[in-house]
Amino acid sequence: MLKVDSIDVFYGNIQALKGVSLEINEGEIVTFIGANGAGKSTLLKTISGLLKPKNGDILYEGQSIAGKAAQMIVKQGISHVPEGRRIFANMTVEENLELGAFLRKDKNEIQKDFEKVYHLFPRLHERRKQLAGTLSGGEQQMLAIGRALMARPRLLLLDEPSMGLAPLLVKTIFRIIEEINSSGTTILLVEQNANMALSVADRAYVIESGRVVLSGSAEELNASEQVKMAYLGGH
Repeated sequence: MLKVDSIDVFYGNIQALKGVSLEINEGEIVTFIGANGAGKSTLLKTISGLLKPKNGDILYEGQSIAGKAAQMIVKQGISHVPEGRRIFANMTVEENLELGAFLRKDKNEIQKDFEKVYHLFPRLHERRKQLAGTLSGGEQQMLAIGRALMARPRLLLLDEPSMGLAPLLVKTIFRIIEEINSSGTTILLVEQNANMALSVADRAYVIESGRVVLSGSAEELNASEQVKMAYLGGH
C-alpha cells in the first residue's frame, strides 16, 4: 500500500532522515520505534506532505506522492494525527470533527462517520458542544484521532498517541487503535512506548539517528536483545 524508497530529508543543513525505506501492506499495523529525535515524526510529516524529501520516493498504491501538497495526500486517503494533538482549542469538539471532513461533499456519509467516531469515543459524544481546549489530555488525543478518521482515511499515520497520558488511558487508546485497524484502516504508528507499540503491531522498524537499523515482525523485535536493552527497559 505504501512504499518509502531511500528517502533523505533535511531541515536546512541538518539531515534528519538518511536513506529510509519501508513498506506497509494493506490492513497492517506497522510501528516505528526509536528514541526522541531519531526521525520518527519527520518520517510521518514527509509521508503526509508537510515535508519534502530531497532524494528518494514515496509510493502510495503505486503512485508517487513525494512532495505533493498535504491536502492532496489527505484526498488520496492518508490522514495524519500529529504529535501533540494540534486540536483547535477555541472550537467545539463537533466543529473540530467537522474540519476533519472538510474535503468531503458526501453529507450522508459524513453523518455516518460522526456516528462511528462517537461510537469509538463515547466521551467525545458527551462533550460534543464543549470547547476542545477544555478537554483533558486523553480526550484531546481521542479528538485528534476522531478528526483524522472524519477524512475516512485508508492509511492512518499516528504520531506518539500515548504521549503524556496516564497508563490506563494508554491502554484505552491502544485498544481503539486495534479497533480502527480491524474495521479496515491500515496504520503506521510512531511511538516511544515500544512495549505497547509492539503489542499491537504486525511489523516494526527501529530508527536510530535517521536510519532504519532493524526491521522484522513485532514478535521478532520484541524478542531481540538489542531492542530489549534499548527500548523495552532491559527485560
